[in-house]
Amino acid sequence: MHFATIAVKGLSVAVVRLNDDSVLEIAKAATSAVDGAAADSLREGSLQAIIEGGAEALEAVRTLVAEAESGKHADALHAIKDIELLAPIPSPRKNIFCVGRNYAEHIAEGDRAQKQTVGVTEYPVYFTKPPTAVIGPKALIPIFPSLSENIDYEVELTLVIGKAGRNISSDQAYDHIFGYTIINDITARDIQRRHGGQYFKGKGLDGSCPCGPWIVTADAISDPHNLSIGLSVNGEVRQNGSTSDMIFDIPTLIESLSQGLTLEPGDMLATGTPSGVGYAMDPPKYLKDGDTVVCEISEIGQLENTMTTAT
Repeated sequence: MHFATIAVKGLSVAVVRLNDDSVLEIAKAATSAVDGAAADSLREGSLQAIIEGGAEALEAVRTLVAEAESGKHADALHAIKDIELLAPIPSPRKNIFCVGRNYAEHIAEGDRAQKQTVGVTEYPVYFTKPPTAVIGPKALIPIFPSLSENIDYEVELTLVIGKAGRNISSDQAYDHIFGYTIINDITARDIQRRHGGQYFKGKGLDGSCPCGPWIVTADAISDPHNLSIGLSVNGEVRQNGSTSDMIFDIPTLIESLSQGLTLEPGDMLATGTPSGVGYAMDPPKYLKDGDTVVCEISEIGQLENTMTTAT
């Protein structure tokens, strides 16, 4: 299933996509159609609550989808052309977990650009982006000229945790995944360098974590390690790779990250970016006011945002 969050009369509500590309407002459809343990999760209205509701909530949504496909719940349907998509989880409860340096060609281009030799690390490199960085599809990405002139992009496959766990073994990792979405890891390279090369400040500015458009449930992704992943700026292809090129695969990342650290429903983990980032080009190509950036991952969709100068 494809889940999203949309704006309805000033509220953020969870929806699920139907075969005709309309979307079903889950809480509204569930008002008279869902009983039992899943009812509260669906009627709460948020995607976070549905994720926390686990298998029972998912099964209840599947029932609503089947009913809507057969003609029921017409009052809870929205045409996709009429909706405003928000980030799937507009206000995450925790920072977004991110993996750096997880594609070999990206590591190589970075080493060349910085005239260094770091190479592949023995263990995954982690950092985070704050909830205030999260914005949705079509939202404007702010540029702060007084802070940074080197704004860059990074398209990333991002997994969403569905079941809590700590010290999760790699062979159980997929049992903890609810689904997958797209994140654009917007990065102020000059700020990153200014603060000793550490990632958080340069990657944590407001609006620096576009996310969406959908969270696609794990069962609807054929193979998360065989998806095309790419990014364009104003129609020019900049990144064009495959998730098969990850150095540390998803089970390894979940096992490593969860060691001594509890992962909870709704937590997100961005899994790294392929080569083609702006700062590694010769000459570098940074994002500027008015640029439109489109991230695309097969079986998930497109995440489009435009840059704008902010104060």
